[in-house]
Amino acid sequence: MTQTAHGVEFTQHLSENPKSAEERAAILANPGFGDYFTDHTAVVDYSVDAEGNGGWHDARIEPYGPISLDPSAAVLHYGQEIFEGLKAYRHADGSIWTFRPEANAARLNKSARRLALPELPEEYFLGAIRELVAADKDWVPSGDGEALYLRPFMIATEAFLGVRAAREVSFRVIASPAGNYFGGELKPVSIWISREYARAGRGGTGAAKCGGNYAASLIAQQEAEAHGCKQVLFLDQFNDNAVEELGGMNVFFVMKDGSLVTPALSGTILEGVTRSSVIQVARDMGREVTERKITLDEWRDGVASGEIAEVFACGTAAVITPIGVLKDATEFIGSEDAKAGETTMAIRAQLLGIQTGTVEDTHGWLTRLA
Repeated sequence: MTQTAHGVEFTQHLSENPKSAEERAAILANPGFGDYFTDHTAVVDYSVDAEGNGGWHDARIEPYGPISLDPSAAVLHYGQEIFEGLKAYRHADGSIWTFRPEANAARLNKSARRLALPELPEEYFLGAIRELVAADKDWVPSGDGEALYLRPFMIATEAFLGVRAAREVSFRVIASPAGNYFGGELKPVSIWISREYARAGRGGTGAAKCGGNYAASLIAQQEAEAHGCKQVLFLDQFNDNAVEELGGMNVFFVMKDGSLVTPALSGTILEGVTRSSVIQVARDMGREVTERKITLDEWRDGVASGEIAEVFACGTAAVITPIGVLKDATEFIGSEDAKAGETTMAIRAQLLGIQTGTVEDTHGWLTRLA
């Protein structure tokens, strides 16, 4: 069967062995994050012909399962890989919506340009998400703070060991029911300062959402977890220890006058979709938002003086998470007894309300999927 979404035809090869309603219900009762996956995946292939013309083709929905790759596939050797993350939310009337998918499609292509991968037309990106959610709509949870996490990704599949951009690529979308990212009641988290490791460098891939950036962050994340912290903070040690971002989240500071400050995009910081949404929501609430350099010294001094009233992190997976303590072997900034700040929670409630359909979407951010 073939269906058309956003002008692109997706052939349907549905699973003959989907999870039963009982199995699915058991998973949705406690989905965790990234632990379980739905019955299907969306796939679109890219190849370059003998004349050097490249194109996307064979858009399809097929059963979720292992990917067959040649051992010499470029992604396994040269890391040509990018990905995105967004969520599908079930609204009170049972309809399913996603949040700002066009922004994710645009960022995917920005990442593709940096990693020498082919750009994916927006209609393929949106069509793949729509068709996958339509096939697996029963997997979208309805509990408080829950959603279906969507992971679009692009990998270089060409079997070739020469160092050049691959001429065969696969774009795919998988989906995973998700509970609260940090689990349980929302409480301020502890953050570890990475003194030895950097997430990205000038002229590197910091502004791209690619696996290599996350691989580089894992050793620092392990260090953070060994010290009882949920996330790690990366600094620019060659720029007055300017605050960059966490391992997978952007950082915001709420000043005592109610304004917000967040590190300016410098080429080493990922331009988060949630980040830009927080900026807009805060401005809608009448708050001034400034994007500028902010250093570890300013964070330390601002918390001590009261100039910085609240600190929070944001990203697709966790949405907004308050930060209580920032620490390393010699530093301890903030309080382990800190409560989530009023401004942090107000912005979080507004943003989640838009995503889940309980607050009016005045910016046209929502796209209905099913």
